[in-house]
Amino acid sequence: MSDVTQADRLATRRIIPDLPLVIWMILMTLLLGLLAGKDAAGLIGDFNGGYGASIGDFALILIPSFVLAAAIEQRHIAISPAVSVGVAPFAAAGMVCPDTAYAALSPMCRSRKLPMAFGAFAGFKLLFPAGPLIVATSLGADPKVILLLCVVIFLPVWAVGLLFGHVVERRLGLTSSSPKAEARWQDSSLLALMPFGVMAVLLLAGVAFDFGTSVWLDFLTNPKGALLVAAAVALAMIPQDARRGAMDKGLRRAAGLLVIIGAASAFSAILTQVVPIDATFANQTGIFAIVSVFLMTAMFKLLQGSSMSTFAAVGPIAAPIIAASGVSPSVAVIAICLGSFIAILPNDSFYWLVRQDAMPDQPEPVAITTLAVGATLQAVLGLGVLLVLASILTI
Repeated sequence: MSDVTQADRLATRRIIPDLPLVIWMILMTLLLGLLAGKDAAGLIGDFNGGYGASIGDFALILIPSFVLAAAIEQRHIAISPAVSVGVAPFAAAGMVCPDTAYAALSPMCRSRKLPMAFGAFAGFKLLFPAGPLIVATSLGADPKVILLLCVVIFLPVWAVGLLFGHVVERRLGLTSSSPKAEARWQDSSLLALMPFGVMAVLLLAGVAFDFGTSVWLDFLTNPKGALLVAAAVALAMIPQDARRGAMDKGLRRAAGLLVIIGAASAFSAILTQVVPIDATFANQTGIFAIVSVFLMTAMFKLLQGSSMSTFAAVGPIAAPIIAASGVSPSVAVIAICLGSFIAILPNDSFYWLVRQDAMPDQPEPVAITTLAVGATLQAVLGLGVLLVLASILTI
């Protein structure tokens, strides 16, 4: 039986090549353009235009974010589980990666790992400079309005994730599988988290004051400028001989994502030319348009698992929907971020990190149900709050 199964698997692999996601996206983009009748020059030109449409914006976000993350990893932080749960959303947003934030904070928690995981997930999706800033690059929304919306919606979304994670941990009796790992973490000073504080102060200053008369202050209080400053502070806090290694590590991690994001952007550019999405959704306005964008994002996330690829692909596709519906781009950005919550499944790297660390002894159906239901509850609650805000406020 095992020989037959192995033979079937090999036959399936011969029929469906085992290719990286980025290769599939590039091939699908080219095929879509050829089926639409584009000649070689037109197809390559459109691919180039889509690939490079926002790659510079993403580079200014991802490179300093991953350098910041690599510098933070150099420090061995030892703080209480309650504090680590509280820090998780902001660490995930600052690192633009829930995986890295969870991996960095997990050794400090003998319990409360699920609340921390849902918190990191929420921070990555709803806080600057992560999800909202990344999506805003495609829709041209006002960062100040998005920042205010994010704070209002993030709080209840975070709260329901904490509550759900706490209830599940109590019912399943979950505890850390490796308490001795805590001994590795030696730096007990909260000053190790200073880069996030610096970034928060700069972002708040940018919202509260108009620095248009000073190009320096205007840039430094912009989310991208604040992120660069935070990365520089993080590098200054580690030994000098470790700084180049942290920068190299950050660049390597960003490079792979930039390739994927470029491919996803090119696919979106060709798709929006070939498929009349703006005409399809032309009659949708208000709440219906917001829900449509939310569901479309959820579909992308379920299919490919990667949140970053979802952000890059959905933004350009959603742009004509938003333009035709009259919905505020700021509201659309939050709808996309909330749609990407659905769901934490095995095709998401974050699933395996949390599943193996927080739920190693649980059956697979329990782990899948827990992580999928928790993230979906966060998404649905957030969508409800967003719809209420959009209906009572002129945003």
